[in-house]
Amino acid sequence: MAVQAPRRLFTVGEFYQMADAGIFSEDDRVELLAGEIVEMSPIGSRHASCVDRLARSLHQQAGSSLIVRTQSPVRLDDHSEPQPDIAVIRYREDFYRDAHPGPADVLLIVEVADTSVDVDRGVKVPLYARAGIPEVWVVDLSDRFVDVYQDPHRDGYRQHRRIGPRDQLTSVSVPALSLPAADVLA
Repeated sequence: MAVQAPRRLFTVGEFYQMADAGIFSEDDRVELLAGEIVEMSPIGSRHASCVDRLARSLHQQAGSSLIVRTQSPVRLDDHSEPQPDIAVIRYREDFYRDAHPGPADVLLIVEVADTSVDVDRGVKVPLYARAGIPEVWVVDLSDRFVDVYQDPHRDGYRQHRRIGPRDQLTSVSVPALSLPAADVLA
């Protein structure tokens, strides 16, 4: 019989108090997911290249009407503050100086998965759905496709499509964003 010990879940405020107390250094790659402090996978060159290429394309297409953030926190609720590879957010003149963007600010999240695909699909995507993030792309570099999730619900996304390298990636939440999937998966 398996026995599970009680776990202590943390809030975003407590997470920042730990950082201020020096428990984490600036070089520690951790994020808070559903109250748990999770170590992030190292960023390999293939992953970094994909994020840079995609961010450049999204910046060009979004222009000055949106902000494209790379690997910066998004506060989903009091217990989750992931650092998605890319977040396309509503433009604000202060560029979110006093607080990280929340669910109402986010139009599209992109997670690039080289070794983290199970966490991205199994943990992060459901958190994004519960927070009401309208659209999430999970770029699977190993299997060379993009999972597109839309229409969030508390139990997950109602729509899921798998886009291959020969297809076009077009955002529903940001209609101006459209690019060949091959450019993302190169």
